[in-house]
Amino acid sequence: MNLFGSSGVLPQEIATPLLEEPAGILSVLLAVLAIIFALDSHPRFGKIFKIIPALVFCYFIPTTLTTFGVIPHESALYDFVKQHVLPASLLLLILALDLPAILRLGWKAVVMLLAGTLGIVIGGPIALLICQDSLSPDIWRGMSALSGSWIGGTANMVAMGKAANVSSEMFSMMIIPDVLVANVWMGTLLFLASRHKTIDRFIGADSSAIEKLKHSMEDFHARTNRIPSLTDFIVILALGFGGSYFSYRMGLSLDSVLKSSERFASLTDYLSASTWKYIFATTIGLLLSFTKARNLEGAGASKIGTVMIYLLVACIGAMASFKKIGDNIGLIYLAFIWIGVHIVVLLTVGRLIRAPFFLIAVGSQANIGGAASAPVVAAAFHPALAPIGALLAIAGYVLGTYAGWACMRLLMMVAGADAI
Repeated sequence: MNLFGSSGVLPQEIATPLLEEPAGILSVLLAVLAIIFALDSHPRFGKIFKIIPALVFCYFIPTTLTTFGVIPHESALYDFVKQHVLPASLLLLILALDLPAILRLGWKAVVMLLAGTLGIVIGGPIALLICQDSLSPDIWRGMSALSGSWIGGTANMVAMGKAANVSSEMFSMMIIPDVLVANVWMGTLLFLASRHKTIDRFIGADSSAIEKLKHSMEDFHARTNRIPSLTDFIVILALGFGGSYFSYRMGLSLDSVLKSSERFASLTDYLSASTWKYIFATTIGLLLSFTKARNLEGAGASKIGTVMIYLLVACIGAMASFKKIGDNIGLIYLAFIWIGVHIVVLLTVGRLIRAPFFLIAVGSQANIGGAASAPVVAAAFHPALAPIGALLAIAGYVLGTYAGWACMRLLMMVAGADAI
């Protein structure tokens, strides 16, 4: 049976998916996760997951279901999970954080974040130089908006789109390479995460600080581990979702205050309400890690946070679609060249400073994916490392507009554009 039809190309996306209700979609995604982890623990089928990590299946199976019309690629469920479940998971994962050990990661984490940014800034002009003959003369405008997204996030993309006078048609067109290429790269990172020790040996990385952090978290969990009570579960969920909603409301309030201020209104170009939400959730988790709430780790706080992360992975996968590979192939080709330069810069700098692959991967995803997916990639190495992804992604939001502006100027030089 040819799933792609007689022409060998991917099918057109089905207009009306089989399931559209959020409850139905949630049931399917949870069933997918349950089957994957049941197979992972199976003595025979579990061997598959030693080759391809379970997290990769959690990501691409929902994408397949979306492509063939079982579930939609847009749903209120996905928005809710990104809006409220992700901050809750970050808070719960940060509860038992060993902050001094995080700080010992030091300058290498910052350098890899900046290397990822540099790769985007110079990668765009290089890709345009290679592909400009087959694309619109004004494509540099759309690429300027995309640079804002790949360095910071959606708010930065909108800001750079305004700066480059991007039309609504071109802005919509750039969403395709933004989502597709970023999702393919994220899936690749999830796959490579299970092979980080081999990669670290190849690049001669010093991963001792990462290993110490993981062992510190595991030791703390062993010391505080207990059979959780009903009260423990209620308190954990209350802290997670209560802190998430508080962060959400505070983000909206602070964004509104900044927008009404002539002095600070420009901050909202790269620090949106969503960004502030992640900052508040991370801060609450850090503060709680210095209190007795940290002992909730022994009752399963990080396990519940990890379940939330896996649900987020499934939702991100469901928002993608293989069908889009056939659309705007020229733009997708350009975007792959662009991200290829980004990867080369990351690996070169990583090898020069002997950075562990964990920092290379998270430094990349903090740029390309932002706070919604950098913690997912970090958690693929170890759940205790998820907060590092969030912290680096937040720093990426600040860089997004400034570095995006530099990229736009280089794109204009390649395109021969005299004025915006």
